[in-house]
Amino acid sequence: MNNKGLLFDIQSFSVHDGPGCRTNVFFAGCPLKCKWCANPESWLKKKHILFAEAVCKWEKGCRACKNACPHGSIAFSPNGKPGITWDICRQCTTFDCVLICPNQALKQCVKEYTVDELVAVLRRDFNNWGSEGGVTFSGGEPLLQHEFLTKVLKKCHELQIHTAIETSGYAKQELFLEIMKYIDFAFIDVKHMDGEKHQAGTGVSNDVILVNMEALTRSGWKGRLVLRQPTISGYNDSDENAHNLIAFMNKNSLYEINLLKFHRLGLTKWNQLGKDYEYSEHGHVDDEKMVHLQELYLDNNIACYIGDNTPF
Repeated sequence: MNNKGLLFDIQSFSVHDGPGCRTNVFFAGCPLKCKWCANPESWLKKKHILFAEAVCKWEKGCRACKNACPHGSIAFSPNGKPGITWDICRQCTTFDCVLICPNQALKQCVKEYTVDELVAVLRRDFNNWGSEGGVTFSGGEPLLQHEFLTKVLKKCHELQIHTAIETSGYAKQELFLEIMKYIDFAFIDVKHMDGEKHQAGTGVSNDVILVNMEALTRSGWKGRLVLRQPTISGYNDSDENAHNLIAFMNKNSLYEINLLKFHRLGLTKWNQLGKDYEYSEHGHVDDEKMVHLQELYLDNNIACYIGDNTPF
């Protein structure tokens, strides 16, 4: 079993990702490639590079990274502006350019942690959580690193640390149910109820996700499950999609959902990864429409929370 995990961030003092104050642990790697993703740096389950052009000092003549790169993937145009051959950079394992960049325009994303190293971070934060807080495992998709995650979860239970997870639910059912044995509180994303539209927006069908949720409700799991939907204009904000999800929830005795408001906070990171962001000009759902969708769920006896206005 793997004793090390790949994480791209750890955030203390989170108050919107489970009960109380929490420490969020972000796992690298994701089988979904959502077109609106706020954390595109989470897609790769490996160390890789981000380039923040805004803080690069190329206009002042800095060329340190060009000579440091052993693969020739960094070039400068006639006016001095840097360019990166991303297909080469994404295969890099040495990160010489990161080590030499004097302005931290080039950054390594993703670090390795042992189980003990991560648990030490959680123990450090323990006194910040209060009586209801704990740790939330997010990503990316934490289930992709299930061996490492299982070991950490077992340590958390030994230390009586409350555990939560933010997951797409996209994993083999046996693995999914095994992980959930150690989870006290779960968010599972439902991007779209139509399989083809789910595929178009995320790169995968929703079949596995829906079947896993059905299996979880039959398993006797004692935790609390809240569904989450990032609400995207023109994609999943229709009444039809809401009614289909309501029917699924009622069928499986699921009675809480959090409708997340679309934002573009990930745009900078898409740029830093050399990726085009499809939702740079659209996707926002106005408050009136969000309230309308909320009322559809409330009218069907489903607790529905908008954005950060939640009881957790």
